[in-house]
Amino acid sequence: MKNRAKVLVCDPIHPDGIAMLKKTGFAVDVKPAITVDELMKTVSGYHALIVRSRTKITEDILKAGKLLKVVGRAGAGLDNIDVESAKKLGVKILNTPEAASEAVAELTLGFLLSLARNIPKADRAMKDKKWIKHDLMGWELRGKTLGTIGLGNIGERVARLAGAIGMKILITKRTPPDPAILRELDAECVPLEELLHRSDVVTIHVSYTAETHHMIGERELTDMKGALTLLILHVAP
Repeated sequence: MKNRAKVLVCDPIHPDGIAMLKKTGFAVDVKPAITVDELMKTVSGYHALIVRSRTKITEDILKAGKLLKVVGRAGAGLDNIDVESAKKLGVKILNTPEAASEAVAELTLGFLLSLARNIPKADRAMKDKKWIKHDLMGWELRGKTLGTIGLGNIGERVARLAGAIGMKILITKRTPPDPAILRELDAECVPLEELLHRSDVVTIHVSYTAETHHMIGERELTDMKGALTLLILHVAP
């Protein structure tokens, strides 16, 4: 037992993941509600931490983890981990950028359908015992234009789903996308300003950085088409 690497799971993950860790030979402690103070007191005894978005891995925690070799993020974002401090301390950071891509893309389309068909408003009215059928004029997505800012794992999947229901696809991206992907998606790559002017729906799938901070502000909102549905899906770095 003394020679087994110790892993602390700080947030809820699927039991299958816990079983895989144990089967591999790790000594695993699962504390999905661990507090910052508790983590500070116990982290020194672990070689690896596994977190989701709840637990914040700060410089102080990393320094207290004298045995720490790796921090694993069960998800895409690393905004809750002090990556720079980890690099300086020689702690490797791992994440699972594709793990939730399909689920998030489907959720994006679910939001889009809900807003286009006024489903949340209808649901609220029915719960209030109101029949507002004539106030719920929605709009069809087929033939509308989806503007996707960013074309990573999630952005590409959203574009595919939207294209499958007949939407036209515009893409803006910091680096030019692969022409083959554009052909496959039947999409057009345009500057951000043009995308905002032409799109009926805008989705945002970019990392949160100094460059993307406040990417959409008053000027950009003013540039958008009237009666625009704006969906923002944030994917941290």
